[in-house]
Amino acid sequence: MLSLRISPPLALTRPARIVERNTLVYRRTFLVIFSGFFEPLFYLFAMGYGVGALIGNVPLGNGTSVPYAVFVAPALLATSSMNGAIYETSNNFFYKLKYAKLYDAIISTPMSLGDVARGEVLWALLRGSLYAIGFLAVIAVLGLAGLGLLSSPLGLLAFPAAMVVGFAFAGAGMAATTFVRKWSDFDYLQLAIMPMFLFSGTFYPIDAYPPALQAFVQATPLYRGVHLIRAMTTGTPDATLLVDLVYLVAMGTIGLAITSRRLTKLLQS
Repeated sequence: MLSLRISPPLALTRPARIVERNTLVYRRTFLVIFSGFFEPLFYLFAMGYGVGALIGNVPLGNGTSVPYAVFVAPALLATSSMNGAIYETSNNFFYKLKYAKLYDAIISTPMSLGDVARGEVLWALLRGSLYAIGFLAVIAVLGLAGLGLLSSPLGLLAFPAAMVVGFAFAGAGMAATTFVRKWSDFDYLQLAIMPMFLFSGTFYPIDAYPPALQAFVQATPLYRGVHLIRAMTTGTPDATLLVDLVYLVAMGTIGLAITSRRLTKLLQS
């Protein structure tokens, strides 16, 4: 009897091998991967509920207002996805590229450098998604405890929105790392990440800024991610969500393309 076996395309299986390899490496220390999820969670309890008890409701700019914890939670969800992607595509990727020489060995196989780039972005996206799942699980538990942080059924779309944020930062983070020459250069990365975390509408509306500064903040990737997820969790979608999606998908795609070209230059020159 003949059996029909449908094999997935190589464009999918080869990057999946990178994910498989990384999963095997972390199989005994998987908690290390998940550890970065706790920082935004601590901010949620300290700022959302602690400071939030002093602040009360926060206006969303469309005539409605929400409790401070409801305002902060989606921003911290976006931050969780960003952290997961950045952690994996910065120090970890740099070590594999410069010290472990992992990719020098991989390119001796049928796998291309484009496969490597897609595989590492997929792995970073998986890590960011795990952070998002953990954060959403906490939000669900708080909802059962009467401290709900989702004020709209659209909150179900918060997870795919968080994945888009993770993809954007995975692509951009890995592209930036290909230009890093030594460990101390990662200080410049933190110099970009920390201000975005603090000033991208994370803890207060950007209406507090002068108009010129508002425009600058709106052009940053974390703000686009925060705006996208907050619209889902608070049920306040508008036409600018399309801008968020296009911006973030383009950021991840361009970063992936740059990474492929940079790896070719670094490993085949």
